[in-house]
Amino acid sequence: MSEVKISAATRTEFGKGAARRIRREDKVPGVLYGHGSDPLHLTLPGHDLLMALRTPNVLIALDIDGKSNELAIPKAVQRDPLKGFLEHVDLQLVKRGEQVNVEIYVHTEGELAPGGNLLEHVLNALPVVAEATHIPESVTVSVEGLTAGDSVLAKDIALPKGTTLDVEEDTVVLQVLAAQAEEAAEGEEAEGGEAAEA
Repeated sequence: MSEVKISAATRTEFGKGAARRIRREDKVPGVLYGHGSDPLHLTLPGHDLLMALRTPNVLIALDIDGKSNELAIPKAVQRDPLKGFLEHVDLQLVKRGEQVNVEIYVHTEGELAPGGNLLEHVLNALPVVAEATHIPESVTVSVEGLTAGDSVLAKDIALPKGTTLDVEEDTVVLQVLAAQAEEAAEGEEAEGGEAAEA
């Protein structure tokens, strides 16, 4: 997993007005918390942070005011719902060797069995526990040949070394649904339409 270095500055101004001023300078207000320490309010460079957050569960090496270096992972990111720019970020302080709770994306590969079945992602991200400096970005699951009624449970997913599940082993992550439900609904609509015409 990659480690991204970002320079941050502590901030003393709070509230909506201060946050707007920070964002006008292409910076993002944020909070660093964890390990029982008081939350540290930061200002982070907008572009650098945006690029770093493209990597899921990115490990950020923070250079704070040029005095202290801390490791952190993003825990909550607020974006503008219309324009998509970063409004605020919560960062969790971590230490090398520490186990952290994170979610990793579940990607699929392969083709379902013929028959027009549908694959449902019950969980888009899998809760796991991993070492802070070795958090996997994602896991890939083969759905090759699965048919209606088949499912993939959390315990069926091969996790990278040092990563363990943070959900019950029997939690359904993916399931294959029969396509007939959709066809039946269309048939009912057709029947309803004929009744209305009569």
